[in-house]
Amino acid sequence: MELPRRALLRAAAGSVAALAARPRHARADDYPTRPVHIAVGFPPGTSSDITARLLGQWLSERLGQQFIVENRPGAGTNIAAESVAHAASDGYALLWVTQSNAINQTLYKSLNFDFSHDIRPVAGVIRVPAVMIVTPSLPAQTVPEFIAYAKANPGKINMASPGIGSANHIFGELFKMMTGTDLVHVPYRAAWFNDLFSGQTQVTFNPMPASLGFIKAGRVRALGVTSAQRQAVLPDVPTIAEAVPGYEATAWFGIGVPKDTPAGIVDTLNRTINACLADAANKTRLNELGGQEFPGSPSQFADFINAEIAKWARVVQFAGVNPE
Repeated sequence: MELPRRALLRAAAGSVAALAARPRHARADDYPTRPVHIAVGFPPGTSSDITARLLGQWLSERLGQQFIVENRPGAGTNIAAESVAHAASDGYALLWVTQSNAINQTLYKSLNFDFSHDIRPVAGVIRVPAVMIVTPSLPAQTVPEFIAYAKANPGKINMASPGIGSANHIFGELFKMMTGTDLVHVPYRAAWFNDLFSGQTQVTFNPMPASLGFIKAGRVRALGVTSAQRQAVLPDVPTIAEAVPGYEATAWFGIGVPKDTPAGIVDTLNRTINACLADAANKTRLNELGGQEFPGSPSQFADFINAEIAKWARVVQFAGVNPE
């Protein structure tokens, strides 16, 4: 995804000129009057970073203030979430909400914030399938071949992820749970793709926007997509569910704010985000990244998050995942 990432960074940096800060406590009907910061719990170049910068650019253009992405990786996205949970409830600190936040609700037993209580859902942005990708040296060419190879070599296949509780990790745990395979999870604190390229790790379940470039360049092999349907950007790649009936795991991204943020600001953000997602050019750009727009009301997004918390709690508990 190197070339798209560079283009996005240039677009996000140049789309709106810096504007002078206004008084800190603006009325909801004046919002925003100064730059807004979006805390993203992942490093630059990841699917979250790529799509958050796109949304930031669109919001900047529509609302006349800069929406600035701040990458705050670490602790399974909890550093970013905590920073927003404890921020002022004035609409100037936004959280890039992902399935990791829903997973962490069960995964982490002791945090300095409560995601369900302290973060108010604003709007979904995009739903993104992941891709089961393997190092080219692995002999398996299909999901059934991979399952057979894994069962013949228990504990010998390393499954890479950017951290415990990440989408890559939990999507892989769901695969292990449903196939009875023994894959060794290898969490990384920094860049991990080079080990996949070289064969030190053999498989990962990576969100599509950050995978397409590597797949098209032949640096990894795509075995299956995690969505229920095949994806137009990878038409020849089957779904995992074609070999493992019922398997489905989709990454998703959205916006949240501190719990006491005024309803007027939440409504402004929700309305503007939905307008961005309805724009034909924006929809096309999201589809090119392998995702699909995810509009809706704040209450609909909240209901969706609650359902995701329940779904992934079962996987976390089955796998006995421990963040320590």
